[in-house]
Amino acid sequence: MAASSPITVLVTGAGGRTGQIVYRKLKENPNQFVARGLVRTEESKQKIGAADDVFVGDIRDAGSIVPAIQGIDSLIILTSAVPLMKPGFDPTKGQRPEFYFDDGAYPEQVDWIGQKNQIDAAKAAGVKHIVLVGSMGGTNPNHPLNKLGNGNILVWKRKAEQYLADSGVPYTIIRAGGLLDKDGGLRELIVGKDDELLQTETKTIPRADVAEVCIQALNYEEAKFKAFDLASKPEGVAAPTKDFKALFSRITTRF
Repeated sequence: MAASSPITVLVTGAGGRTGQIVYRKLKENPNQFVARGLVRTEESKQKIGAADDVFVGDIRDAGSIVPAIQGIDSLIILTSAVPLMKPGFDPTKGQRPEFYFDDGAYPEQVDWIGQKNQIDAAKAAGVKHIVLVGSMGGTNPNHPLNKLGNGNILVWKRKAEQYLADSGVPYTIIRAGGLLDKDGGLRELIVGKDDELLQTETKTIPRADVAEVCIQALNYEEAKFKAFDLASKPEGVAAPTKDFKALFSRITTRF
């Protein structure tokens, strides 16, 4: 388990829906963790409580994130490009929504360059463990998510994952299934590899459970140098996962 003195953990993307949960969970365990957050705007900082431990920086600008990373032990990367829906979509007319990315906020800039900047800064600062949350579907270049706004989002996420795996820094790469806004701690969690879970009925997971796995990964050597897909069984069909050491021990894939 974690050492007796708390470890300092930075959550990037702390203003996002999953990032907010991770940041809050860390804050709720001050004996184990000293929490920091990184957000892109002052507005996001206000949204999550405006504490002094929340830094404002742009992951696309390597220099702007250095202050947040100095002196941390572990980094949890939850930044991601966000496709925006074009206005004028009318589902009643049988239309399909079209998506776009803001200039400068394409997956190449956010999920590749932005994550590379974080990994480089963390390595330079001597960070001991990086947890990166990605997405299932990266083995399929023709995955529908890649077509959103012509962003190739899973292609760029995968490139960043490979960069982390090659960095020499101990890592945990979590490729989450479809994210649900439901309570955590109520389901059995399932780990897989190479998108095999996408062929099953169990390919979604509550954000709160992804957040919990991010934090539990910091506590166990068994989570290091591993990459895995993560989903959950429906609530009520199996006992909720409590033994995270056993969960991580079942994973054998480094990438």
